[in-house]
Amino acid sequence: MSSDPKPNRAASARILDFAVGGKDNYSADREVAIETFQSLPATRLLPRENRKFMRRAVRFLLEAGIRQFIDVGCGLPGKADLHEVVLGADPDARVVYVDNDPVSVVHFQSLVHAVPGAAAILADAREPRSILEHEGLTGLIDFGKPVAVLMISVLDLLLDEEDPEATVAAFTSAMAPGSHLVVCDFTDENLTAEERATADHLIREYGVVVTFRSRERLTGFFDGLGLLEPGLVNAAEWRPDREGEPPSGWLLAGIGRKP
Repeated sequence: MSSDPKPNRAASARILDFAVGGKDNYSADREVAIETFQSLPATRLLPRENRKFMRRAVRFLLEAGIRQFIDVGCGLPGKADLHEVVLGADPDARVVYVDNDPVSVVHFQSLVHAVPGAAAILADAREPRSILEHEGLTGLIDFGKPVAVLMISVLDLLLDEEDPEATVAAFTSAMAPGSHLVVCDFTDENLTAEERATADHLIREYGVVVTFRSRERLTGFFDGLGLLEPGLVNAAEWRPDREGEPPSGWLLAGIGRKP
């Protein structure tokens, strides 16, 4: 999900694309990414940390028997995208990508147009009913069966006044028992005062939306769900499958299961 899909302003999806070596970005995005990496070196870890968590989470969900996936705020395609991992494990599974950035959606539509089990739709997480009732989603996803909803680095793009809790609750109430919610998002609990001040300055300077939330607020997104072990932890520490870089401390991640 892009905070601003206009090419003359930096957008989160394109900043991430640049950070992982992609080509679908503009000078405004590169400027923000470069200054952020120089001012806050730990942020260089975030794209890899985010992506690695998603892959571990998806493998866990596949092992748990989940075969329906909704990626809310999918951003631009990268390497080993969700539909490749999921459909590679089970060709009968279903994947729907969702974003409010037309460029991101068009890129994914071009990738999955010939893939029967995948689709990409243009819709906004701020209006969850527009996603849940979209024919591109309802044509593939059966909410009478377990589904995994991925909200990975998307809720930080919703301001508090846009009620991210209501967005999450719309999805969790629509889920069947046995469904899962995957969240990975920004926290400031490990940031120094200087790091937080620098981050706030860059956010104001470039007009990019990044909302830092406390562990308590992020845990609240799992209300009504059972938070699976190891709970809400640094993204790099959620069921690691190999030794890696130390966690950035900027991202908390967890998976909840609907009883």
